[in-house]
Amino acid sequence: MRDWKGTIRKVVIGLLAITLLIVPLFQPLPSRRGDVLPSAFAASRKHRTYTTRFRRTENPISEGNNWLNGRADGLDWANVRTKAGLAFGTEAGTVKYDDATALLKGAWGPDQTAEATVHTVNQKDEIFEEVELRLRSSLSAHKATGYEINFRCLRTDKAYTQIVRWNGPLGDFTYLNAKGGSPFGVADGDVVKATIIGSVITVCINGTKVLQATDATYKEGSPGMGFYLEGGSGMNGDYGFTRFTASD
Repeated sequence: MRDWKGTIRKVVIGLLAITLLIVPLFQPLPSRRGDVLPSAFAASRKHRTYTTRFRRTENPISEGNNWLNGRADGLDWANVRTKAGLAFGTEAGTVKYDDATALLKGAWGPDQTAEATVHTVNQKDEIFEEVELRLRSSLSAHKATGYEINFRCLRTDKAYTQIVRWNGPLGDFTYLNAKGGSPFGVADGDVVKATIIGSVITVCINGTKVLQATDATYKEGSPGMGFYLEGGSGMNGDYGFTRFTASD
């Protein structure tokens, strides 16, 4: 007697095997959109952070070739140097607007935060000493662009905080917002912070918002720091940053 059940079983198994071989041939191939976008999206969402306490003694600051400098790369501005846990400027104090400038190298997202701890001693009303944070900034020969947020190292009615747009050439800048008076200056140990999200720049001292401005001129660039001296010389080491952090 013919084993018809066994024959049917073999036929079914055979058809199943053929189906398993044929069906994948008719499946749509993975699209480039499906393959590429998730990884690209993941990369775009990867945030970058840089933190330093300036352990090295360098003039200009480099920290493993991570920084651009005002004189070394921009030619018309001053460099930032470091020594014994302090970053500070190198201006002579006799040239206006040649701020010591240091910007982080590499690609940074447009929404940025820069934060630093201030060191300041021996301040006087007649000498202008500023610590500065930079956002969306760039440096090249005879050209410096981006946003500067500066704080006068003083706690008198002569103090101020300013948001400034650098337009390129030495001395070419635009004030976006500024406030003066004791609450807008900084003392030793104060923590200053600036963020840019979209076109809005927000400034804080010790966690309190003190100033804000809106500007859409620059869409990209690097965070960084700077220092300014006017009205005196030889006191660059009296003010600076003991810690700096940038993130996007």
